[in-house]
Amino acid sequence: MILTNPQARRLFLHRHALAEPPTGPATGQALADLVGRLGFVQVDSINTVERAHHMILWSRRQSYKPEDLRRLIEHDRALWEHWTHDAAILPVALHGHWHHRFVSDAVRLRANWAKWFRPGYDALFDQILHRITAEGPLTTADVGKDEPRGSGGWWDWHPSKTALEWLWRTGQLAITRREGFRKVYDLTERVIPKAHRAPLGDRDQMIHWACQSALDHLGFADPAELRAFWNLITPQEAKAWAQGALKRGEVAPIDIEGADGNRKRSLARPDVMQAAQDAPEPPAQRVRILSPFDPALRDRDRAEFLFGFRYRIEVFVPEAKRQYGYYVFPVLEGSRLIGRLDVKAFRDQSTLRLRAFWPGAGIILSAGRLQRLEAELHRLAHFAGCDQVAMEDGWQRATLA
Repeated sequence: MILTNPQARRLFLHRHALAEPPTGPATGQALADLVGRLGFVQVDSINTVERAHHMILWSRRQSYKPEDLRRLIEHDRALWEHWTHDAAILPVALHGHWHHRFVSDAVRLRANWAKWFRPGYDALFDQILHRITAEGPLTTADVGKDEPRGSGGWWDWHPSKTALEWLWRTGQLAITRREGFRKVYDLTERVIPKAHRAPLGDRDQMIHWACQSALDHLGFADPAELRAFWNLITPQEAKAWAQGALKRGEVAPIDIEGADGNRKRSLARPDVMQAAQDAPEPPAQRVRILSPFDPALRDRDRAEFLFGFRYRIEVFVPEAKRQYGYYVFPVLEGSRLIGRLDVKAFRDQSTLRLRAFWPGAGIILSAGRLQRLEAELHRLAHFAGCDQVAMEDGWQRATLA
């Protein structure tokens, strides 16, 4: 079987909720369902326009408001926060699968104890747990104020912060809410509803779930992509599952055509051709501004293969060596990634400022495309709490460079 590039893009965008207009409800169960459809949304602290998790959801439902996500996490407990390839917000129903991560993280961190911890850290674990049990939720600002820091250790944190992070990563604590962007930790049994705290099967069952669900979220994938989706299993476990699933007839081999015409062997459900045919065609005239951490772009190599769009974030690149900018936003039009924007919200001026737009190869900034881009910028400005969009002097020259 061969999935042509247009078919592959359409199916992939549909699975990532980017093939329909960004309209419809974005509160309560509808919002929880959207997070479940994506699998997770990545949490990131950079607030150039709006934080990643909020932009991911806004780009799919432009009626979305951050307080509705907060309500699902902090009050309804329909969502929770932990780790995939990075910090992420997930459906709480998945918590039972994360018991295996709690165990593996504890083993991995203890195996590198000297790298992550300085002497005396482990003695704090029981102290922190007892204090949270007695006092309630705590942040890093509430503990370790007078503790010394030093070189090395877990990101050079003070001992009590390291203890909090260890207890969270190993499942003994959970994040009950965030204050600003600071985590507030509490006992897991006071955050995760009882119905979702028990483990969901043994490791073999978790591997089966992880691979099957990753394949359904992605539409098609090779074993490395299946492993990377949740980042819960090893490469060897993903390969073994793929071999077994092929023998059982649960998946079928398929060639995926890339943007450049090359093909890549992947796995898919046996009905993938019908699924691709049934997937809606993304609105050709709709422009969307995506977060650099959008789920559709999480796997940079996959995005480059499918869309011919090479994207690398340059936050940690010295300014003089950046090709584009500190934090630029990919732009999706229909089923094409057409360029990237350097844009920033200046809330004290109630202004969203556009510094540059770099079109992709062969993309012309026609009058119609410019009009659609400006309309989306105004929608983004409104979402970021700004009243106007300003295009900085010289931005058009950047588009033509």
